[in-house]
Amino acid sequence: MEYEQKGIAVIVDLVSSRTHPDRAAAQRQLVDALAEVNAGVESVQPLAPTIGDECQGAYADLPAAVLATLLLRLRLPDPLDCRFGLGAGQWSTIGRSDYGPMQDGPAWWSARDAIVETKSREVRRHKSLRTSYAVAEGQSEKYPPAGLTNAFLMCRDEIVSDLNDRRRRLVLGLLEGRTQMELAAAEGISQSAVSQSLQSSGAFALLGSVESFR
Repeated sequence: MEYEQKGIAVIVDLVSSRTHPDRAAAQRQLVDALAEVNAGVESVQPLAPTIGDECQGAYADLPAAVLATLLLRLRLPDPLDCRFGLGAGQWSTIGRSDYGPMQDGPAWWSARDAIVETKSREVRRHKSLRTSYAVAEGQSEKYPPAGLTNAFLMCRDEIVSDLNDRRRRLVLGLLEGRTQMELAAAEGISQSAVSQSLQSSGAFALLGSVESFR
């Protein structure tokens, strides 16, 4: 079979959504966050809900997919969070449904394998892990290596998982180009408090990783 597109397929689902006290509100907040991410990150296929608590999207390259997953986590209000499976490879659109394009191919199979791996690791040693990446069979020379990428994602997720709501807003603000003075005014705190919060939380390392990964 010849595949029409290539890049990074992304599968998303809400963490612990079945136990959320207001599932309808959680879904609305997720949709709002997806819209913000889609407006800020160029995609091949914008992130969108499919069925249940799952969403899907696709990106031309790994840096865009990695940035989109970070922004979505930062935009979701506590206690909402997402896990992700990123799959590198090819795919084709084979039709359409009420949920959008129906697609098939190694990228999507790899993304499914990756999100299963994320869930598996969560319940074992890596409780803060939210993102895994897999490369389709026979495609390892065409995409960034899975081992190094997953090592990066594991460290990134550890930092993000430890951020409280305010620190997530601060990181998001800096990613959007706002100054520390502007963020301090919005939060009603001093610029020094903003800087100290970012330093102590590992946020500057997180921001640096975004720049380095592009």
